[in-house]
Formats: sequence, structure tokens, C-alpha cells
Amino acid sequence: MNPALTEKLAVVSRHAETLGRGEKTAYLKRQAEELGISAATLYRKLEAVAVKPSRKRRSDAGKSELPLAEAKLISAVLMESMRRNGKRLMTVGRAVEMLRANGQIEACRIDTETGEVLPLSESTIVRALREYRLHPDQLLQPAPVNRMKSEHPNHCWQIDPSLCVLYYLPRHGDDSGLRVMKQEEFYKNKPKNVERIENDRVWRYTGTDHASGTIIARYYFGGETSANLCDFFIYMMQEKADSLKDPFRGVPRMVMLDPGSANTSAAFKNLCKSLDVHVQINKPGNPRAKGQVEKGNDIVETAFESGLRFTEVSDIDRLNALAERWMRYYNGTQIHSRHGLTRYQAWNKIKAEQLILPPPADYCRELAVSAPKEAKVSPDLEIRFNGRVYSVKDIPHVLVGQKLLVAKNPWETDGARIATYDAEGNEIWQAVPQVVFDEMGFRADAAVIGKEYKGQPETAAQQHAKELGKLAVQADTLEAAAAKRKGKAVPFGGQIDPYKHQEDTLAASNTLYMPKRGQQMEFNRMEVREQILSKVELAKLLKPRIEAAGGNWNTAVKILMREFPDGAPSSETEAVYERISRRSHLRIVNG
Repeated sequence: MNPALTEKLAVVSRHAETLGRGEKTAYLKRQAEELGISAATLYRKLEAVAVKPSRKRRSDAGKSELPLAEAKLISAVLMESMRRNGKRLMTVGRAVEMLRANGQIEACRIDTETGEVLPLSESTIVRALREYRLHPDQLLQPAPVNRMKSEHPNHCWQIDPSLCVLYYLPRHGDDSGLRVMKQEEFYKNKPKNVERIENDRVWRYTGTDHASGTIIARYYFGGETSANLCDFFIYMMQEKADSLKDPFRGVPRMVMLDPGSANTSAAFKNLCKSLDVHVQINKPGNPRAKGQVEKGNDIVETAFESGLRFTEVSDIDRLNALAERWMRYYNGTQIHSRHGLTRYQAWNKIKAEQLILPPPADYCRELAVSAPKEAKVSPDLEIRFNGRVYSVKDIPHVLVGQKLLVAKNPWETDGARIATYDAEGNEIWQAVPQVVFDEMGFRADAAVIGKEYKGQPETAAQQHAKELGKLAVQADTLEAAAAKRKGKAVPFGGQIDPYKHQEDTLAASNTLYMPKRGQQMEFNRMEVREQILSKVELAKLLKPRIEAAGGNWNTAVKILMREFPDGAPSSETEAVYERISRRSHLRIVNG
């Protein structure tokens, strides 16, 4: 199947899913006739291009089976086993094994089908420690929500790109006007004609405001790309040329799109992150999640594009100008059945605090290519970003050494924002102030030496460390804990035998080994040689004895060197002493 046919089938499939059973059958028959194929063939081809739904997320996802008290005990053991330099001597698995053997924790789950009690895996326990913020390393979670009701205009936008099946732009020869794709030229039996104009086809980007139903449409070359999506999104947000007749503008709270490389691209995500816009990527195979924009595409096709057959469109700028005029007419005159107003009348009910005006279009494009970066928290609870220093002391649960996601603040010059998370795991961006330095390079708000002292608030890690320190030595206060540690108190009152699990394991297994036969070493045939002492070694042994006996050591050395140049066996040490002693005494007498 060629790309053009595939795209057409995808459009047909999405629209068919929004129809009832009777309507769907009639619609698919019409589409089969238009494509020149049987209904059975169309059903088969739609099955081939259909996107299967993703695996359903577990209902208990994000819930920990490890109780908080057990998590604290495991964390306390891990912290107690650390060296002063921060090196961990004990793994999570080893700590859990030790605590289980001593009956301090269970760390288990119950199989709902069999009733069997099963131990939690090490990975599950590690994950629970991170969720409780008790893991020696630390950190967090995710999860967005699909809302079917908008609270106000600009609360939720829906965007859907679609191939304009009617027009293409020849790029060869003198003719540069947009043209209708005639069925006799571009149908299934002439795939080469479709391939020839593939890069010249016009794409339509359609966006809707969920509350008011306002429809925005714009045309592009190049297909479904990140650049086209960003440009269309920026166009939707900006004030229009004729704002008195087209009031639609502002930054939405969220935007809904289908999964796709362009929709999930880094540029579009950067833009939305910077503007505090939540991106809702719908599950594959669920076109009803954004049925409004699907209907919007159908309205643009029937109410606007159908008339293009009767006029000459010289270029894509002319096409967009016609589209803008049609939007002003349709949104400003046609009554919406849900709220009984025109779409512009409904959108105009937006309140001042709900209308967030965007930065200029050029600055929005800068935000699209300015990706958020990770910055490490310093001991001063500061981060560096784009050559500037920002304070993060007001960020909840911030930790020294933690890496935070930081991005430009679109509402402040030289401002920055930090990504934080709420209880449901939703991402929230919080502005952080820039640190001001004086002419000497000190913080302007720093405490003056000898006059004042400003301490930093304790981090969550510091609070947990104190709590675990008391838990480990079974003390109620930090002072009592310090006193017990000074007295070399055994952690946990000596109730934990670190090796009990070994005894239990050996007793449970009761493994016995069959004795193996071997060959006796013939030790009686070994040749044992007596140690030979060198003359230096003999001298070291004999000098104290000869001098103590009143002998002349200089004389004794000469005798030793002369008579025992190669040393002597260790068993003859006494004989050598007698011989040298006797001769050295004779030399003394004779002298």
C-alpha cells in the first residue's frame, strides 16, 4: 500500500469509529465506491492500518505493598551499615534478608488467587523505598488524566493534522497553482501518479477549543512534522490580524493529540513545557477521545474545501487567506448545538484570569528549541542554569545533590522554572528566583559575619536521617541517641542477629555431602634438607655471645670468615661458637 492510500484509509478509519452502526456501514460503502474497491476489500485494508490499543495499565499501579514502618526499618539498617564516607556496605537484599530472619519485617504480599504468602522482590522493595523517600539515593513518579469536560474556553484544545485529499501543488514547469487531485489521474491503478506528487501534497492542521467549539485550520507543505505542528500551535495562540472579527487567542491549559513522532517531538514538548501546557497523548485506537477535532476536520472538508473546486488557488498563502476568512465566517455566524451560541460568542465568555496571553511568536519559537536541562542542587540549595544562579530552597522536598529539571521561564526575562510533581505524579512547573550577588561576589542576602546567622531549612533527607538515627538505637530524642552511640550501644538493642539467617538456612536445607575418596600423599619419601646459615647469619647469632663471654669480636670475625666462608648448618651453630670462642680467647691471652 502506498503512503497516500494508507493515509486516506487512516482518515476513513478514524471517522468511521465516531459513527453509529447504521451510519458507519453506509459511510464505508460510499468510501469503497469512491476508492474503486469492494466493501470487503475496504474492511480488510482498514484492519491492516488499524492501530491496536496499548496494554491496559494495572489498577494497583503506583501502590506500594511494603508498609511504611517496614520501609523505615529497612532504610535504618541501610543507613547504619554505611561508612562515614557515604559508602554503602549492605545491599537492600542483604538488609531485607537479615531483618526477615530476625522477625523484624515480613515484606510480603498475598496472592489473591491462591492465598499464598509470597515475599516481595528486591526490586519491589527498592521501588517502595523511593516512593516513601527513604532510599539512600531517593526519588519519584508520573500520571496524567483525560478530562471530558472543559471548565472554560482555552481550558483544552484538540489538534489533528490530516492530509488534504483534494489538492496538490505542482513544482515543475511554469504552472505553480494548487490543483484538484482528479480521480481519473490519482486512483489505485495509477500509483506512480500518486507517488509523483507525494511531496507536493497539502496538509491541513485543524485545531478546536473544547469549550466553545471554535475551529482553527491552516495548511502546510511537508507533511506531519514537528516544525508544522509548532508553527500551527503558535498560530493558534497568537492574536490574529483582524482581532475585532477573530478574537481567538491565548495559551491553553492542555492540548490533546494522537500519538505520533511529530506530536511527541522534543521541540513541541519543549514549547508546551515552557508555557505550562499539559500535553495529553491519546491512546491508540481511541478516536472518540478527541472526536471534536475529528468532526472539525469533517466540517472544514465539507464547508470550506468543497468550494475550492470552483476557484483558482495560486499558492498556499492564498489558500490560508481563504481559510482565515472562512473561519471568521463560520465561527462567527454558525450556532453550535451544545451551547446555542456562535463559537466566537461562546469563546468570548472567557474571563480575564483564564486568558493567558502568550509571548511573541519569535520568542515562542525560541522556547521550542530551548530544551529543559538537568541541574544539580548545591549545598547552598542553588542551581546553575544558562550562566546564572537560582535559589531552590523553596522547592518542596529538595535534596542536596539532587538533579532538577530546569527550563526558561517564558513570563520573566532571564527567569527559570523547576519541574515538581503533585501527589498524583502530575508535572508542575514552579518559578525560582535568581540569586543576586554584590560587587564582591557574595550573595546579597547572605548573613554578615559576626552579626547574624541564617540557617537553611532542613531537607526531607536530613529529617529522615535524624528519625532513622533514633530508630536504630531505640531512642526518643536526638540527645538520647547520641548518648547511646557514645556508649557504643549495639544498634536495635542487640535484637538483630546479623547471621541468624545463615543458621536458619543451613538448618532448613540440612545438606550432607558424600565423602570423596582420595590418594594419600607419600610424606615419608620427602627429602628434608637442613638449613645452611651464611657467615653473616652466623655472625649475627654469635656476636652477642662472644662479647658477653669476654672474647674479642674483631678477632672472632676474622676466624669466622677464614674458617667458615660458606657458612655452616644450623645444627652446628654451637660447635662453631665453641671453636671461635676458644680461639678468640687464645688470641687475647697471647696478645
